[in-house]
Amino acid sequence: MIPLFVDCSGKRIVIFGGGEVASRKASYFSSEAEILVVSRSFSHKMSLLPVERRMIDTAGVPDEVINGIIEGAFLVIGAFSDPEQNDRIRDLCTIRGILFNNADGKAGDVIIPSVTGGKHYTLAISTKGSSPAVARFIREHLEMQFPALDEMVALQREFRAQLKQYEHSPAKRNAILWEVLHDPVLWEMLKKDPATAREQLKSRYLHD
Repeated sequence: MIPLFVDCSGKRIVIFGGGEVASRKASYFSSEAEILVVSRSFSHKMSLLPVERRMIDTAGVPDEVINGIIEGAFLVIGAFSDPEQNDRIRDLCTIRGILFNNADGKAGDVIIPSVTGGKHYTLAISTKGSSPAVARFIREHLEMQFPALDEMVALQREFRAQLKQYEHSPAKRNAILWEVLHDPVLWEMLKKDPATAREQLKSRYLHD
């Protein structure tokens, strides 16, 4: 498995299953992609998501019906509680060359990671399906340890541009940026007052 960030805007994603797991998957993609959820029933959470819902008991329909549903899909997700149903859909996707993520059953060719981020960054964490709990633990630990990470990314972007006016050596610029990242005072100030942190940054690291 090679990690990638993929633009899913406007792409068709089909999710089989209407329970809690399927709801999490749908929520993950619903802000960007066009989601179709197929199940014989839907949880309350699923009913609140901006997705298309199609009530079908897939266990009782032939492969031709499933093939019609997944036609043109960029990604298909098997989120039934029955791994045999998920594996059946996986096999149909494999034949048609459609990317597949399996919540329970034989591994597909896509893993959906645990994700955290802000306006300026995204971090994705995966244990390759071995332990979603560990991925969640790492994500929550990062969120707790670095509450000002989004502000620091923005600060670094701005400061890199400013440094070019004062320091012509790329190596020295990188050393200064690295020093900023290890400045506990700036991290603390970014949590409380980003504007003041920026002023302190200029006075401490920019010199005419």
